[in-house]
Amino acid sequence: MNMKLAIVFGLLTWVLIYILSEVFYPIFINFIPNFNIAIPLIIIIVTGIFGIIYIRNIEENEVVEGVLFGMVLVIIDIMLDYIFFILPQHSNAIVESYPIHLISMIIITLFISTFLGYLAQMNIDLK
Repeated sequence: MNMKLAIVFGLLTWVLIYILSEVFYPIFINFIPNFNIAIPLIIIIVTGIFGIIYIRNIEENEVVEGVLFGMVLVIIDIMLDYIFFILPQHSNAIVESYPIHLISMIIITLFISTFLGYLAQMNIDLK
């Protein structure tokens, strides 16, 4: 596992999720007030992009690499949320309902990174 690259991607993922959630959360809340779909959607898109970039350079054990990459993303997300939002008690859309965010982020991130690893190991011949 390329730990340095995974940590850099984890930091970039967290920063992009935070910035995009600050930009798009008010827009989604105005048009769809009863559903909090903005943050999970942003997590899916950003994790998918960085997962593809990370996994495409792996030649063997792609599924294991996907799981490990997902775990690194989850650990970095929890640490940075704790440092920047929970300790200073800074309120934003991510920590508004933090247990729901935490559970959905863990499930989405691990599923996407593992699935990308699974897809990367497949030999597909499209003729």
